[in-house]
Amino acid sequence: MDTEKIWTQFNEQLYFFILKRVKNEVATGDIFQNTFLKIHKNIHRVREDQKIKAWVFQIARNEIANYFSNEAKYVNHLSNQEYSTTESTQAFCCFDEFINDLPSIYKETVELVYIQGKKQEEAAQLLSISLANIKARIRRSKAILKEKFSECCKYDFDKNGNLIGEADCAKCS
Repeated sequence: MDTEKIWTQFNEQLYFFILKRVKNEVATGDIFQNTFLKIHKNIHRVREDQKIKAWVFQIARNEIANYFSNEAKYVNHLSNQEYSTTESTQAFCCFDEFINDLPSIYKETVELVYIQGKKQEEAAQLLSISLANIKARIRRSKAILKEKFSECCKYDFDKNGNLIGEADCAKCS
């Protein structure tokens, strides 16, 4: 089988396969192009035409993994930069105060994951606790912060859990 036949048979299915996983049209185009470039370069290695579809989609999966791996390196590079709490969270009234008022176990977890941008697994290792424990602390921290925003600042939450409304806070006004 040649590249043109593979293109004709799988291009649309492969494109949507990639798009479903990446959820970014620009990245999907790049991954799609890289996938077909590798298919074209390595088509001579395929011995059985019955296995061509599995081979094509495995190349796509590898390209998707490469994309996320490269993306993680970029995000890691950005998250290693120093940010102060007040600069990065200035948009919400009282946010810094609410973070500082959290019990210490929740505060350190929130700072590691959301302020410093560490992955949850990395935060669990740094704190010498399980990943499940980190997730529970984050869940509890979010519940406390939501309650504080509702009480103090009269913010509310939409159906997706996003903050909506305008601040009506004596501290911020």
